[in-house]
Amino acid sequence: MKGPPPTSILITGASSGIGAALARHYARPGAALWLGGRNQARLDAVAADCRGRGAATDVAAIDVMDRDAMRAWVARADAIDPLDLVIANAGVGAAARSGGETEADALRVLGINLMGVLNAFYPAVECMLRRGRGQIAVMSSLAGFRGLPSDPAYCASKAALRSFGEAQRPVLAGLGIRLSVICPGFVATPMTARNAFPMPFLVSAERAAAIIARRLARNRARIAFPWPLAAAVWLLAALPPAWTDPVLAGLRGRERARGRA
Repeated sequence: MKGPPPTSILITGASSGIGAALARHYARPGAALWLGGRNQARLDAVAADCRGRGAATDVAAIDVMDRDAMRAWVARADAIDPLDLVIANAGVGAAARSGGETEADALRVLGINLMGVLNAFYPAVECMLRRGRGQIAVMSSLAGFRGLPSDPAYCASKAALRSFGEAQRPVLAGLGIRLSVICPGFVATPMTARNAFPMPFLVSAERAAAIIARRLARNRARIAFPWPLAAAVWLLAALPPAWTDPVLAGLRGRERARGRA
């Protein structure tokens, strides 16, 4: 069943990629947008677009790893205009390196992708519990269904977020809060622009935002797209590692030959 459109929406990682596309998608007269990100200039550009579409827009150049700052930001937004929807979207991938992912890469990716989401999730839950309603979306990935040798920490972080969100959904549902886990495939963003390998079924950020918003309105538990890639990933995850490891190792070798680590 489709619910009423959200009017007060907070989005982390809103300065580019899917987050920026979602902000623009939800921007309309009567909407209040709370946009967070690390780059003030890019945030301001997204905010200008959203205001041009009629939305009241507030930006915060904020580090999602700063727990206290995140809690204060979410609480401030909710106090001004009670939040209908919080999209915990901020995330990063590892930098391309000839020697593969380093310990520092892994710690950075796992920290931002996991703790950054939790630092938005828990303050949002606290606010929504007080009135017994609201919706939260957690940004996972199809990469969370099977570990890939090109991005071990990224895959691990997205797998953890998927499990976390799916475990939380029935608990929060009994308290009036809807929760969806978003699992995109390849989306044309600055993060994927560095990939030196074919990205099947690549979709634009605008198309991804439209799919996500439509399925959030229907309270879908898992928003996985595009379906051909989702089906392929689910099959890959179901097959024995003895079959899939050689294939993935071969793909990794071709990536290195193209200059990506």
